[in-house]
Amino acid sequence: MGFLSTLLSLCGFGVGVSSGLVVGYFLFIYFQPTDVKDPVIRPLVEHDSESLQKLLPEIPLWVKNPDYDRVDWLNKFLEYVWPYLDKAICKTAKNTAKPIIAEQTAKYNIESVEFETLTLGSLPPTLQGMKVYLTDEKELIMEPSIKWAANPNITVVVKAYGLKATVQPHVDFGLKLLGADLMSIPGLYRFVQDIIKDQVASMYLWPKTHEVQILDPTKAMQRPVGILHVKVLRAVKLRKKDLLGASDPYVKLKLTESKLPSKKTTVKHKNLNPEWNQEFTMVIKDLESQVLELSVYDWEQIGKHDKMGMNVVPMKELTPDEPKVLTLTLLKSMDPNDVSNDKERGQIMVELTYKPFKEDDLPKDFQESGTVLKAPEGTPPGGGVLVVIVHEAQDVEGKHHTNPYARIIFRGEERKTKHIKKNRDPRWEEEFLFMLDEPPVNDRLHAEVLSTSSRIGLLHPKESLGYVDISLSDVVSNKRINEKFHLIDSKNGRIQIELEWREAS
Repeated sequence: MGFLSTLLSLCGFGVGVSSGLVVGYFLFIYFQPTDVKDPVIRPLVEHDSESLQKLLPEIPLWVKNPDYDRVDWLNKFLEYVWPYLDKAICKTAKNTAKPIIAEQTAKYNIESVEFETLTLGSLPPTLQGMKVYLTDEKELIMEPSIKWAANPNITVVVKAYGLKATVQPHVDFGLKLLGADLMSIPGLYRFVQDIIKDQVASMYLWPKTHEVQILDPTKAMQRPVGILHVKVLRAVKLRKKDLLGASDPYVKLKLTESKLPSKKTTVKHKNLNPEWNQEFTMVIKDLESQVLELSVYDWEQIGKHDKMGMNVVPMKELTPDEPKVLTLTLLKSMDPNDVSNDKERGQIMVELTYKPFKEDDLPKDFQESGTVLKAPEGTPPGGGVLVVIVHEAQDVEGKHHTNPYARIIFRGEERKTKHIKKNRDPRWEEEFLFMLDEPPVNDRLHAEVLSTSSRIGLLHPKESLGYVDISLSDVVSNKRINEKFHLIDSKNGRIQIELEWREAS
C-alpha cells in the first residue's frame, strides 16, 4: 500500500501541475484586462522639473545644443569595428599590465596573476554629438561628446601557495541593521537602487562636464626661447634611386613639437653630390626636448617621393650664438636596432646657429605662427627681411590644363614654387626671403598662379590662372599678415599668402 499511495500521489501532482499550467495559459490568452489605457504623451513644456531631469541625460547633444552636429555615420562605423577594437584594446591593456603585475607579485610571494577573461563588452561607445571649432590658423578642433553604457567582463586568476582564486570585479551595495539584511525586504532593494541611480546621474547631467587633460598646459602655453638658423650646405655620396643611375634630391626640415609645416630646399636634378647653401629660420620653444629632423628625399614627377635617408640633431647640443657645422650620416631610421642602417646612404652637411631671445626681443602676443620681429645678423641697418610664405590656392582652373604653380615678383626678383599636376586646390607651403635696405612701405608684391602643359608641342604651353598685386604698407605697420586674396582674371580663384616684415635690430 505504501508504494501504491506514493505512486498515486506523484501522478496526482503531475496531473495537477499540468492542468494548472493549461488553465493559466488559457486565462492569460483569452482574458485581457479592460482597465489598460494608452500612455499620455505630453509636450516637454508640461513636464515638471523632476521628469525633465530624468529625460535630459537621454537626449543627444545635437538635439539640446545647436553647436553639436549629428554623427550617426560614425556610430555605425564604431558598431562594426567595435569587436576588433575591443580585442586590440584588451590586448594592449594585458601587455601593459603584465610587467607591472610581474614586478608586484615577486614582492608578495604570489605565483601568478593572470586575466582569465578581459573584454569591454559588446556595447561600443556612442557619440552623442560633435562640436567643431574653426580657427584662423591651419588647424581644426573637434570636441566629441561620448556616452558609454558598457557591459565589461573582467576575471582575474590569482595563484599563491598552491591555491587558485578567481576574482571578478562587481559593484553592488547593501544595507544591514543589527546584523539583519534589510535588502531582503520585498521592493526595498529596487527602491534604494533607483534613489542611488538618480543621485549619481544628477552629478553628470548636462551641461556639467568631466575634463580629461590631454596636453600639459605648461607646454601648450610655452613661449619661444630663441631662433634656430639652419643652413643646408651639401650632401655627398647619395644613393642612386632613378633607373638612369641618378637621383633628384631635396631636403625636408622640421622641428619636433611644432605645428608649423616642414621646410624644403630646392630640388637638385640628377645629382648625387648636390650643393644647396640654403638658409632657413625656425622658432625654438623648448631647448631640452625639441629635435631638428633632416630628411633627404628623391623627387619624383609622378608618384611618392622616395626617402633616401635621415638624421636628427637635438637642440640641447647647440651652444648659444655659436655656429656649428655638422656632418651627419644618413640613416634609414632612428631605430638603433634597424639593420638597414648599416647600408651606406651618404652624408649631409649643415650649419646650425641657435640665437636665444632677449626679454625685450620677444613680443607679448607671440604665438605658434612663428612671428619674429628681428631680422638675422648681417641685415643692413634700417632695413630688414621680407618673408613671403605661399601656402595654397583654391578653385583655380585653366582653359586648357590645370598644373598650377605660383610666381612671386618683387622689385624685379622672381621666385617660383613647385609645379603640382592636375589640381584645382594646390598646396605649396614654400617660403621666400627678400633682404632689403629699407622698409617696403610704398612697394607692391605681384603674385600670380600659372599653369604649364605636361604635353610637348601643345598650342597653349602656359596660361595664367589669375594674379593679385598686394600692397606691403600694412605688412610693415602690422609686422605680419596672413590672408586669402581673390585672384584677378579668375572666376572663383583665391591664393593664401603670409607676409612678414622682420626689422634689423
